[in-house]
Amino acid sequence: MSECARHLEDVCGVCAGDGSSCELVTGTLYHSVLPTGYYKLLDIPRGAQRIKIQETQKTRNYLALKTDSGESLINGAWVIDRPGRLFAAGTVLTYKRPNEIRTKAGESITAPGPTNQELHLYQRNTSREIDSFNYVLPFSFPVCVCVCVRVRVLGRRQVLFNCVERATQTTVPGDLCNHTPRPAPQEQDCQSQLCPAFWDLGEWSECSKTCGAGIQRRQVLCRQTRGRHGNSTVTMATALCEHAEMPETTALCQLKICSEWQIRSEWTQCPVPCGVGQQRREVVCVDALGDVVPDDDCNLHLRPAHRLNCDMGACSQSWFYSPWSDRCSADCGDGERSRSVVCLTNQTGSLPLDGCDDVKPEALITCNLGACTDRLEWYTGLWGQCSSECGKGRQSRGVVCVHHINGQLEVTSDTNCSHQPRPPDSQSCHLKSCGPQWYTTDWSSCSHSCGGGYRVREVRCLGDDLSPSYDCDFALTPARREECNTHICIPEMDGSCRDMYFNCELVLRAQLCVYSYYRMACCVSCSRTSHGYARR
Repeated sequence: MSECARHLEDVCGVCAGDGSSCELVTGTLYHSVLPTGYYKLLDIPRGAQRIKIQETQKTRNYLALKTDSGESLINGAWVIDRPGRLFAAGTVLTYKRPNEIRTKAGESITAPGPTNQELHLYQRNTSREIDSFNYVLPFSFPVCVCVCVRVRVLGRRQVLFNCVERATQTTVPGDLCNHTPRPAPQEQDCQSQLCPAFWDLGEWSECSKTCGAGIQRRQVLCRQTRGRHGNSTVTMATALCEHAEMPETTALCQLKICSEWQIRSEWTQCPVPCGVGQQRREVVCVDALGDVVPDDDCNLHLRPAHRLNCDMGACSQSWFYSPWSDRCSADCGDGERSRSVVCLTNQTGSLPLDGCDDVKPEALITCNLGACTDRLEWYTGLWGQCSSECGKGRQSRGVVCVHHINGQLEVTSDTNCSHQPRPPDSQSCHLKSCGPQWYTTDWSSCSHSCGGGYRVREVRCLGDDLSPSYDCDFALTPARREECNTHICIPEMDGSCRDMYFNCELVLRAQLCVYSYYRMACCVSCSRTSHGYARR
């Protein structure tokens, strides 16, 4: 059992004390509607005990707590912490955030203390709220904690009454004064003055660089709370905020390490033994992990060279020529045979024709297949028109074997020119693309042989490559179905029905089939008349 188990601690935490060694600090904070952000509410001095900070009602705001060094303890750095217990500042902090839908209780932060450093209470603001606070301070610390409320700095302190001996005015245990009622605690203002100007911090801008070291900026203004209810602020001269160090307006930032160029191979050997060539090496863009990434992720202006010209000295050059052509340019008389002649180095490059010092070899020589007095050859006419205005078609021309005799031409049998290949007399042609057009199949058989039937066919729209298309003129769509065999069906005659009169044609013309005698004598002819097949 502890030493103080038989006695109650006083409000100062002193065993069997009378509450005279400390002072209870309490207050209520009323906040106007402010933009979203962190706003400082209260400084809790070092050594504070029995700390209790309570929202008077449930809001969408969050209480936040930082140490004097700026370390976030609860709900800092835009992160919402879970409710629970936390050991910090020499005490156990208890953070509660009721989450029941029906409850109206707000957030609270409590701690038994004493704290070993100054704490700072903030509000992460999203709506209007009212906060209350209280804590106990030993007399060795300031007895009035001031909070800027509305326009003036208002603090509250409680006057405590202790039991003292009249003669010595020393504090004695409270039970010695039980013969008289203890006066109720009294509260009074501890300060009343205009709120000091303060530094108003804007949000940090985006980092000036997407990678590597950059700069981000924020606006820092000297402002002061004004208005009867303290619900507005005005910008003041910077000198009015000199009591507090001006926060930084710029800060270094780095979102990620920049990708960089990496040389992964040495220069290759010059690819040519003479003349000018080009060496290469592998240059890649890698990220912070060493993985290859697209070149656009690196600064293209800083890319190391990956190609380098190399000069291996002048190359020797010579005349190169192809074999002579097999055919003479003329079938009779004088003609020419040709070959290609080019000045080349001992590599694959080509030089101007005057680059070789030696005399250029001949590119043409004369040839003669004999006098043009008696010879046979194929003669071709002009190509005819294409068989199709668009798409694939055919065109033809006349091809005959002619005999040259003393300047005259005489058509002769094709067999006389069989020693020469016969030129083609037809070829495919294509004037223009047809574009999508309708294609149809043949008609099917008629569904009935007489009395009216129908037949069908398939219709498709195809492009030039015969793939399905939807660009044909649908107003010109060919019919997919039509009627057929609309003539009246002739009934089959049995064996007893026949024409027994030699001149039944005359019976039909005289319209005598209405009589039974003639209908029997001319059975077949009269039957046709009844079905509309009588000839006139």
